[in-house]
Amino acid sequence: MTTPSPPRSSAALGALLIVAAFACVAVMSALGKALVGISTGMLVFFQSAFSLCLLAPWALRTDVPSLRTSRVVLHALRAGAGLLSQVLMFVAVKRMPLADAVLLSNSAPLFIPLVTWIWLKEHISGVVGASLLFGFVGVILILRPSRALLDNPVALIAITAALCSALALVAVNQLATTEPGWRILFYYFLFSSMASAPLAIWTWRRPTAREWLFLAGVGLMMASSQLLIILAYRHAPPGRIAPFNYTVVLFSGLLGWVVWHDTPGMLAVAGALLVIAGGVLSTRFGGRHTEGHPGWVGRWKHFFHREDAG
Repeated sequence: MTTPSPPRSSAALGALLIVAAFACVAVMSALGKALVGISTGMLVFFQSAFSLCLLAPWALRTDVPSLRTSRVVLHALRAGAGLLSQVLMFVAVKRMPLADAVLLSNSAPLFIPLVTWIWLKEHISGVVGASLLFGFVGVILILRPSRALLDNPVALIAITAALCSALALVAVNQLATTEPGWRILFYYFLFSSMASAPLAIWTWRRPTAREWLFLAGVGLMMASSQLLIILAYRHAPPGRIAPFNYTVVLFSGLLGWVVWHDTPGMLAVAGALLVIAGGVLSTRFGGRHTEGHPGWVGRWKHFFHREDAG
């Protein structure tokens, strides 16, 4: 029996919520770029710790035994890949135009079919293969390979962030077969806070009042984006609204232009369009592992509805 499509108003609300979620991601990235005097270790620690503080009361709303899991290793793998993705993304946004860094860091859909092929032995269809080709041509246009790229490989750092993000997403979707969504998020923020704490201590310096405000903003935007993604996928299926994920590029480009006066060239614009086209096609035709948010939380609608149904 075919599941009926949600009403148009519900799908429109889901699209609006996902756009708001990725506006939060763009603002979070811009705040990270603005915190030039704060180390990346401090950034990712406050991002995770603030989100953990917001999530913990919800996760503990029933009882502590509900946090028990038999998949600690996979939780740790997901947290490690996700944390590394965030570290590399913040490194990139501080050293290159905001829109380019955010786009490259969020190009995980181009890598997910490769990760599932290597890890889960899943076949890559012809349509997905073509979409990956489009996307990687776009990446090349943005990177503009040259000797300068080797001298300053920050764009390659952003691409590596997307690869780590893809690994994290596939791990999330493996966890989603047995774990409720709130538990996956709880362990992600817990492990990420624990892993980034030594980095934050090692590179610690006392933030100014303005920097404290921006650090709180990074954590708030991260937590807000996750909440909005949850709500979005409760109103519409991933295939309908996943393309709106790439509105993060528009928001980042606008912020980069207004705040840092970044103006993309024609090759960068053409490359961005190809990356977006490749990512959307890969999300649409790449199977269940490409659904949802590319990198952090995975198929929200699947495992939150499953939990609610229980």
